[in-house]
Amino acid sequence: MGDAYIYDAVRTPRGKGRSSGSLYTVRPVELLATALRALRDRNGLDTTQVDDVVAGCVTQTADQGGCIARYAALTAGYDLDCAGLTLNRFCGSGLEAINHAGAMVASGYADLIVAGGVESMSRVKMGSDGGAVWDPAVQWQIGSVPQGVSADLLAMLFGITREQVDAFALRSQQRATAAREAGHFARSIVPVRDDNGHLLLDHDELIRPDTTAEGLAALKPAFEMLGKTFGMDELTRREYPQVESIDHIHHAGNSSGIVDGAAAVLVGSREKGRELGLTPRARIRGVGISGEEPMLMLTGPIPSTRKALKKASMSISDVDLIEVNEAFAAVPLAFMQEYDLDPERVNVDGGAIAMGHPLGATGAVLLSTVLGALERRDLTTGLVTLCIGGGMGIATIIERV
Repeated sequence: MGDAYIYDAVRTPRGKGRSSGSLYTVRPVELLATALRALRDRNGLDTTQVDDVVAGCVTQTADQGGCIARYAALTAGYDLDCAGLTLNRFCGSGLEAINHAGAMVASGYADLIVAGGVESMSRVKMGSDGGAVWDPAVQWQIGSVPQGVSADLLAMLFGITREQVDAFALRSQQRATAAREAGHFARSIVPVRDDNGHLLLDHDELIRPDTTAEGLAALKPAFEMLGKTFGMDELTRREYPQVESIDHIHHAGNSSGIVDGAAAVLVGSREKGRELGLTPRARIRGVGISGEEPMLMLTGPIPSTRKALKKASMSISDVDLIEVNEAFAAVPLAFMQEYDLDPERVNVDGGAIAMGHPLGATGAVLLSTVLGALERRDLTTGLVTLCIGGGMGIATIIERV
């Protein structure tokens, strides 16, 4: 097995995922094509050398149906020989695309792949693709509840309080605001323009610099009615009888925001990079994917990280910076508790609570975030990990070169 190198990583800004958001008028195929063009143009990339474009996309219907990876590559003007693959591992899709690319390159089956993801949550509503995840009969059989209820259950099991999740949310907003103002995302963000070249968005739109602890404390729990009125809390007792009553603590202010966004990462072999005159920024050290009990479902980053560390022959103390997707505040808090981590190593530029979670793209967005942070701080190793619906987790370790 050879190594897989990361040559570059770009992303669009994240726009508010509703009709008033700045990216609502942008078709998702064009949103992904924007990232693909930027990756090509700033690297002088000859796309005849690209074996495949692999994109994560969760809600693959309507505007996002029909193998959006292939059509985005064509829309971006990539060579006709460049194939396309669209995959869905729920919230881990963008990182799964990168891991797939890395595996293909390391095995020698491919030399150069563009990987990433896209999700236009304003135009294609989450869950509109249907399927077993929304089927009550299936959910009752396997034992599963809405993720917000799972997040509140997770907090109970780890002893995480409302005050802690709100404090984490406030810190996410503060860090994201500071990072945006300091230009920390400047290298990775590419602006989105309309067909006439007019700028639509060049910054993450969801950040709320005016967030306060008092404002967060005033928000009502979002999943209490689902849990108590519709019986979801009772269903959790099948697996967790020790939890007599769930204290619902998550709300819109301490959960990930709904946004539109896309990202693209160039993954290739060392030999192909030399041939094309590309300079690698990092290499993939280890990856991990895990399944877990689907009722709780949100602890997946813990075992997937353990697997990735084992593959890389590393311990968590060897990792300089960590990105844990902020699906809900309890997720990174539980992860930090499990691994006894200094918060100063985790999500140093804020996360999805402040900037949003474009489902199919987030994993690739987080990789660009941790890579940029490592470079700014002259550090070496980074970890990206996400919880995944259905009871899964994914993790990737990168090392600067």
